Amino acid sequence: MKTVYHAAGSRGGSHHGWLKSKHTFSFADYYNPQRVGFGALRVINDDHVDGGTGFGDHSHANMEIISIPLSGKLMHGDSMGNHGVIESGEIQVMSAGTGIVHSEMNGDDEKPVKFLQIWVVPNTLDVEPRYQQKCLRDLLQRNQFNQVLSPDPEDAGVWIYQNAWFSIGEFDKGITTTYALRSPLNGVYVFVISGSVVINGHTLEGRDGLGITDTKNFTMDVIENAQVLLMDVPMSF
Repeated sequence: MKTVYHAAGSRGGSHHGWLKSKHTFSFADYYNPQRVGFGALRVINDDHVDGGTGFGDHSHANMEIISIPLSGKLMHGDSMGNHGVIESGEIQVMSAGTGIVHSEMNGDDEKPVKFLQIWVVPNTLDVEPRYQQKCLRDLLQRNQFNQVLSPDPEDAGVWIYQNAWFSIGEFDKGITTTYALRSPLNGVYVFVISGSVVINGHTLEGRDGLGITDTKNFTMDVIENAQVLLMDVPMSF
């Protein structure tokens, strides 16, 4: 097993008054040649947007864009005619394909919205843009990793144009669990949303990340109640 550890405090950042963002990988004005992604995983942005503000219309193409709200209300609008609000316990995905224009605004005038936005390089270019939003509450069983994204439209959760699987779990202190990677061509990036876990001798706290390759599985020990996101992605594509 090979691992690469990214401490929360080592992430890049951008602060624009209304926006406070932390970048696990190189993004916008933050560039680190050692942090340009993990296989097909290109972006993990940890965003805090003040009430009554947000990202106005902007465009994307040929990228799978996943948003996972952690608290507050994220209001979405796009050039396909989709409009709505996503909250904690939901997930949103856009296949930008040939091109899409969208906005992401705080759906509350006062309370901040906090969300993760994740970009994955697709395995099919120039597809017709698509949008999907799903409530995950019925899928999320405590003390296990719950699949929330896959390459298969018939699977649980949402789907994308890539051989990637995302799983989320909320774990109690003292739990030990093992995760098996979905493909021998994949690695898995562990992002600890909150709490504390140990994987392969690495203690991970909130917002720490650990990339894992060259293994079929790994075991995680939960030191403090934790919420953990796994991103199982191709390392070559």
